[in-house]
Amino acid sequence: MAEFLLAVASAFWLGILTSISPCPLATNIAAISFVGQRVGSPFRVFLTGLLYTTGRTLTYLVLGTLLVASLLSTPSASHLLQKYMNKVLGPILILVGMILVELIQLNFSGSGVSEKMQKRVKALGMCGALLLGVIFALSFCPTSAALFFGALIPMALRHESGVIIPSVYGVATGLPVLVFAVLIAFGAKWVGQAYNKLVPFEQWARRITGVIFIAVGIYYCLAHIFGVFG
Repeated sequence: MAEFLLAVASAFWLGILTSISPCPLATNIAAISFVGQRVGSPFRVFLTGLLYTTGRTLTYLVLGTLLVASLLSTPSASHLLQKYMNKVLGPILILVGMILVELIQLNFSGSGVSEKMQKRVKALGMCGALLLGVIFALSFCPTSAALFFGALIPMALRHESGVIIPSVYGVATGLPVLVFAVLIAFGAKWVGQAYNKLVPFEQWARRITGVIFIAVGIYYCLAHIFGVFG
């Protein structure tokens, strides 16, 4: 039970780290500003941010649930996961950690929102925020892809949790978005100030998390591949 609670807490932290990473954070702010400029009151801007966050959360939940459920429901895949998960997890964590500390550089990014899609979102008004949340959640950048596919999904598979762990991750990705929605509602200049303070925090948080991932990955390799602690 304690190990599962630790996994849930880890999923929450991974969600926060995903949301404050430069690419997703800039995308989130741009999306809320884009939709928020069409509404009049601070409450409606906050509601826009809430709808956008809901879209992101539901997308991560559905995607995580489908991936975990499909792998666990296949007998051969489930057997392989039970047999080799601990052995595979070590190298995966090391790889994700190296990406987080920028020892490995990946050069792909989300596709953004096309002009045609922007027109559709405008036509939907506030409800367009929900659609934007779904679109941007699927537009993975290197950091968010590494955290979701490389860290969260293996952790969910290990604990056979296709709902709780992805849900916690999805909710956590939305919390900073709501904060920035409030800042946008009450003054655009606060957004810049908050963003400038968040950038150095994100850099240290990402690097510390990367070092922890590498250390835990090395431990898993030593314990489950080389049998050092056996």
